Amino acid sequence: MQNIPRGPSDVTSAWLGSVLGADVRDVDVTPIGTGQTGATYRVSPTYATDNDLPSTFAVKLPAQDDAVRERVALGYLSEVEFYTDVAGKVQIPVPGCFFSDVSESGADFVLLLADMAPAVQGDQIAGCTPQEARLAVEALAGLHGPSWCNPSWLGLSAISMPKPGDEAAAKGLGDISAMAADITIDKLGARMSAEDRDTLSAAMGMVTPWLVAEPKRFALMHGDYRLDNMLFDPDRTRVTVVDWQTMGLGLPARDLAYFTATSLAPEVRADIERDLVGRYHEALLGYGVTDYDAETCWRDYRRRPPGTAAQRARVCVRGVHRTWRRDDARDVPPGLQGDPGTRHAGSHLGLTPASGRQPT
Repeated sequence: MQNIPRGPSDVTSAWLGSVLGADVRDVDVTPIGTGQTGATYRVSPTYATDNDLPSTFAVKLPAQDDAVRERVALGYLSEVEFYTDVAGKVQIPVPGCFFSDVSESGADFVLLLADMAPAVQGDQIAGCTPQEARLAVEALAGLHGPSWCNPSWLGLSAISMPKPGDEAAAKGLGDISAMAADITIDKLGARMSAEDRDTLSAAMGMVTPWLVAEPKRFALMHGDYRLDNMLFDPDRTRVTVVDWQTMGLGLPARDLAYFTATSLAPEVRADIERDLVGRYHEALLGYGVTDYDAETCWRDYRRRPPGTAAQRARVCVRGVHRTWRRDDARDVPPGLQGDPGTRHAGSHLGLTPASGRQPT
């Protein structure tokens, strides 16, 4: 009975029991969060007998809108591939996965994950503390280090971003990015400052050279490594990373630069970024990375523009898009509907953001 639930009504006691190999007498399924590209529910089973299984789970399903499902199917395939083939071979902390399945098209999938409560979701708008940033960069090394320049990862089938050395794919994505910038400015231009419009256009024009830089130095990348996709324990001693729909391969420090540019206030970043890059580099060495000195790591991190510009553009568009979705939800252009950059990690695992607002 291990078929893929189409919606929450299909997450039955019989289904859960079949995937867990347990006798489940009853199950309570409640929605958590308001994700734009997926739907997440807290599952509370009643077992027939005592066992060591958790009392709650988070089950992640596709968006209940069929049009959204089809548009982000590659992201669903990527996330299932991460939990199936990657998570056990890297050291980045992620929720435990008890079961996963995906259809051939990717439009239907299920992830049965550990419920991470009482962890607290990071708040990208508020920014993170130096301690949270240190946890994040050291955790990131646990993804990059174990996969450093390993050609076996080039065989992953659900990578959404261009792979190292694929100049044609990089150009194609660059062209799409420039087109998306034009559409966004056409729709949102009146609500953006002239500086933000110029930043967005310039950044999207530099996507291709950003993607093709240093193709011989690569590792697995998260692709959306920002504070909203991180869950911190209440004491801020541990971090868990979620949202693997944008997994890719590329210059590893792009993930690092993306994090610092999107999740730290500029004045905080200026004070601590050297230390953060140093901690990241030291952690890489601990995973066996060789022939990569600290100064090269710093140069890779500072390889911007276009990195910084692209990150700044994404932040300004995300902020405008959040307000715009509330005010003009019916007019969201296809290029932004279901954009992975506009959803919150808390909607995946049922967590309330640190600010107390509901995930959007």
